Amino acid sequence: MAADGLWNWSVAARLDPDLVRGALAGALEHPVHDLVPGDALLCDVYHVGGDFPTIVDVYLAPSEVAEETIASAVAVRLRAAVLLPDDTLDPSRYVLAEPDGTLRPVHVDERETDDGPERRKVRPCTGCEPGCARSRFKPTPTPERPAAA
Repeated sequence: MAADGLWNWSVAARLDPDLVRGALAGALEHPVHDLVPGDALLCDVYHVGGDFPTIVDVYLAPSEVAEETIASAVAVRLRAAVLLPDDTLDPSRYVLAEPDGTLRPVHVDERETDDGPERRKVRPCTGCEPGCARSRFKPTPTPERPAAA
C-alpha cells in the first residue's frame, strides 16, 4: 500500500478511538494502529467540542484510493457523518460523507480551540460562495439557484 498523504476528518459523534480505527481498517482492508510505527497505517483519534467532536488524523494515507471513497465507507461503518476537506480554497467548505454513504458539499462554521478545531452548523453548499461551482463536488441546487444546464 503506497502512502503519501494526510487525511483529517471530523465525525458527528463522540466515538471510541478503537471503533474509529476498526472502521478505517475495515474500509481499507489494512491494519490501522494508534501512533505506533510499524507495518500499519497510523491514525490519531481525539475529541473536541462542536457538532463533530471526534477528530481523525490518518498519517501516510494510501495514495491508490480516493479519500472521499474511504471516508464514505467509514461513515457507513460508524453510522455517523464524516466531514473531510474538499477541493476548493474556501476554508468553510467541506464534503460530508453521510451514514448512508452519500457525499455532498457543505459549509461549516469552524472555531479553533486549544483542543483542536470545533465544527458546527452544517449547511448545504448552494454555490453562492466564490469557487464552489468549480469544485468536482457540485453545489446543491435551490429554487433561487437552479442547477446549470
